[in-house]
Amino acid sequence: MAPLAQQRDSEFESAPQDRAELAVALERQMKVRRSLDTLRSVLLEGSAGRVAVVSSFGGESAVLLALVAEIKPDAPVIFLETGKHFPETLRHRDQLAAQLGLTNVQSITPAEDDLAEDDPQGTLWAKDTDRCCTIRKVLPLERALSGYDSWITGRKRFQAATRNALPLVEWDGLHVKVNPLADWTKEDLAAFMEERALPSHPLTAQGFPSIGCMPCTSRVEEGADERSGRWQGSGKVECGIHLGRDRAA
Repeated sequence: MAPLAQQRDSEFESAPQDRAELAVALERQMKVRRSLDTLRSVLLEGSAGRVAVVSSFGGESAVLLALVAEIKPDAPVIFLETGKHFPETLRHRDQLAAQLGLTNVQSITPAEDDLAEDDPQGTLWAKDTDRCCTIRKVLPLERALSGYDSWITGRKRFQAATRNALPLVEWDGLHVKVNPLADWTKEDLAAFMEERALPSHPLTAQGFPSIGCMPCTSRVEEGADERSGRWQGSGKVECGIHLGRDRAA
């Protein structure tokens, strides 16, 4: 039998293309491990204090939620039920939570007083998207997170120019924000979802890579910024929940 060192050498006597594929696979494995380690630290060890997960149950939300379910399936998962979602989003939320075994998904709605004062007809989105996002997303999330020290997001750097320097951990003026998937690529997400047989949002196959409220979400041309279909033509790129306390409104 050949010495162990020679056996190991022979394992790597492969074509450059094979070694390149091996490097990609190893890098992806390491990203998964780093993300799991981060989530264990935050969800199980309490390194970030009281923590909640915030999810849109959008295009690739299944990745973060699958990692969370693997570690702590009863972790609080906050979903902003704006009242303007696609029906597909609500079905995807329920189906994905059931499939992953998430037992503490909380659907947070806007305050009735805010709607009565600012959007009694439900058409504010057509006149003032910033105010609409404030009463349907920013303020409800602020109230939902009032009892927490930190929150976990599923944002990635590749999603938009506004996120290309996204850190793994940040401070938003009120809470610590943990972004365990910040350095994942679109290819990383696709590989993980295929490996775990995770469903994507049903609208992604129809040209909606980033999915928000129905009136303010459009299809995106192939190769364009993933979030270019949000508030299309308005110059708006974020709803406000990720802009920090001073700029949220």
